[in-house]
Amino acid sequence: MSSEDQGAAKAVQCPVAVRSLLTEVESLILEAQAATRPLELQPFRGRLFEQFVAADRSGLIPDEAAAAPFDDADEDDPELQLTADTLCRLLARRWGLDMAAREAQAMQTRLPAEQLERMRLLWSVMRMWMEWSYAWQRWAEFHAESPAADG
Repeated sequence: MSSEDQGAAKAVQCPVAVRSLLTEVESLILEAQAATRPLELQPFRGRLFEQFVAADRSGLIPDEAAAAPFDDADEDDPELQLTADTLCRLLARRWGLDMAAREAQAMQTRLPAEQLERMRLLWSVMRMWMEWSYAWQRWAEFHAESPAADG
């Protein structure tokens, strides 16, 4: 493992607060947007996954079936669980996308191009976060110890 990989692994092991994790994910999304690169490609996918792992190690990733509903969550709430939905709603709120979407719907107009682009980026984040959550929760089910071979 390179020293860069070891540094990243150590950084991922430290507990993170929701606000700082949101800021990291937001920076990553904005960087991908500025580079006009999809989040699904490296280096963005790997860096987003590192944030997912940091959230999980900090106890922020709930079992999706038992997760509390969003209910106007506050990113400073110490009890907050970062489901894909909550993560994306909090980022949408930071960017004013929630209000812009309501306004566009009420006025029967389209979202401005930059807001639509950010909405698409959030959809990518949501899809990947949901997939990782699902795989993480089912890991043990598919990686159980295999019985010793009879000899």
